[in-house]
Amino acid sequence: MSMIGEYLRVTAAELDRAIQDPDWALDLAETVQDAEEETEPAPAEARHFTTHKTWDLLRFLLARVEFPVDVIHGEEPFAEDEDWGYGPPKYLRPERVRQAAKALRAIGYTQLTGGVEPAELTHAEVYPLGWTDPGALEWGRPSYEGLTRFFEAAARADDAMLVWLD
Repeated sequence: MSMIGEYLRVTAAELDRAIQDPDWALDLAETVQDAEEETEPAPAEARHFTTHKTWDLLRFLLARVEFPVDVIHGEEPFAEDEDWGYGPPKYLRPERVRQAAKALRAIGYTQLTGGVEPAELTHAEVYPLGWTDPGALEWGRPSYEGLTRFFEAAARADDAMLVWLD
């Protein structure tokens, strides 16, 4: 079983309802995931986004630059229920989504990976391991660039974000 980073854009009203009714939020997340699995919208048009297994690589890289928002795990838990996967789901309010979008846009992936050696990832036990392959850091580029576009679209719409590991 893999650990996968998951995101769902929600309106402010949907965030309020998710906080009050986490089961409703889980149903919403599953409905949106199922619908978008078939249509595969671009990150800027999607309500759901996944970083797949790159979530821990991105966490490691963003921590190195002291990223101001926890875009990998979210910041505020809204459910204790383990039905979401690995640990409780969390959320980012619209103002934190805007801050994250601005910061993601300001840091390109090449800048983010500058000076990082694969051995450093192996030593830090960054999931999913296997960092000895040449070009292993490039594996995270599409996820980072997609995440950036996803957050930018959410910020333009003044959306909040649900975040979880599944």
